[in-house]
Amino acid sequence: MFSFTQPKEAILDYDRWYLKRKGDWQATSIREGKRHGKTVIVQIEGIDNREEAALFVGCDIAVSKGDLPDAEDGHYYWADLEGLRVVHRDGTELGRVAYMMETGANDVMVTSGERERLIPFIADKVIIDVDFDEGIISVDWEWD
Repeated sequence: MFSFTQPKEAILDYDRWYLKRKGDWQATSIREGKRHGKTVIVQIEGIDNREEAALFVGCDIAVSKGDLPDAEDGHYYWADLEGLRVVHRDGTELGRVAYMMETGANDVMVTSGERERLIPFIADKVIIDVDFDEGIISVDWEWD
């Protein structure tokens, strides 16, 4: 399986997983799992052979938001940033966060609005403030 947690094996810390199969989310538990190279391998409770396991290839995996630890200061869950308005320090609205992506050097916000923009998510340089109460991310970033 491919895990978006950091480190990748941190997905194994969650007791209850939800697997999306054929459009429906199913609660499940993991019998065992471990890091294997760049991926994580798991045995799903109740799945006892390769043929049954193959039915889960390509499934999305989720955990309950309530099971996630609180984000540390200055760190954010990407899902919490999606949909926030992005405003330049001069007041110009740059759109809303459509999604986030990892580039290796730093995370990037992809905004949708009058046009798509890719804005580096670099705290204290580009990202001035994230205000969840107002639903705004303030940035100091020059665009074309």
